[in-house]
Amino acid sequence: MNTAPDRDATGAEHVPAPVVFFLSDSTGITAETLGNTLLTQFPGQRLERRTIPFITTVEQAREVVAVIDRLAAAGPRPIVFSTAVNQDIRTILAQSGGHFVDLFGAHIGVLEQALHASASGEPGKAHGVGDAIRYQSRMTAVEYAIEHDDGQSIRALERADLILIAPSRCGKTPTAMYLALQHGILAANFPLIEEDFARGELPRPLQPFVRKCFGLISLPARLSQVRHERRPGTTYASMAQCSYELRNAEEMYRLNQVPYVNSASMSVEEISATILQRMRL
Repeated sequence: MNTAPDRDATGAEHVPAPVVFFLSDSTGITAETLGNTLLTQFPGQRLERRTIPFITTVEQAREVVAVIDRLAAAGPRPIVFSTAVNQDIRTILAQSGGHFVDLFGAHIGVLEQALHASASGEPGKAHGVGDAIRYQSRMTAVEYAIEHDDGQSIRALERADLILIAPSRCGKTPTAMYLALQHGILAANFPLIEEDFARGELPRPLQPFVRKCFGLISLPARLSQVRHERRPGTTYASMAQCSYELRNAEEMYRLNQVPYVNSASMSVEEISATILQRMRL
């Protein structure tokens, strides 16, 4: 039996990456979000991520523990983030051979004391349809964002909570969709085009709603890179065109007192949080 460590083509010893589990008795979104947020404090780590949602029975919990234990016996101990609500399931998951981080149970006792009430123990509250009114408002916002994507419609702009404007490929669509899905914001988005820069004015349909507008810009090199992936070798993607559009967009924002942010090195979540704060939404 060969017990020598695995080595790559250069002869260097191959050390398997630790496996990170995100476990939940619901969708797993919260476990992923909180777990990955904690992991950002350890940059440069090579990790393998696995999400296991809807662990709703003790039998399923034991099966998951068996997988974690096999990995723990064969290599680095897995890291386990859990947002399981059910006490029985949490107890079983905590008995695994991984490094167990209980993102739910660690705090629920504090809240029960603070609120003088017992937790319901019902999974699925964070990302389910538990709050029907809030859920419906988010779905309505998503439909609005789809209809008003990239200037496709100017219908009912007076209903918009926000109108995102920017040159093409600066991140308008993903930001509008995120705000709609996560926060129920009615967000339209409009591209700034050549004739807008020639006039030096906001697109005419937006002028009555200037106080709802928020602008995005980028860095010329970053914008050119993104555009080259879509239309390589075109004037549209050239550094000169990108610099021209970004320079004119920024000047337009200033002249019309439209708040804006440079999205080049920001995630959709960071852009959205900035917009919510600055627009007081």
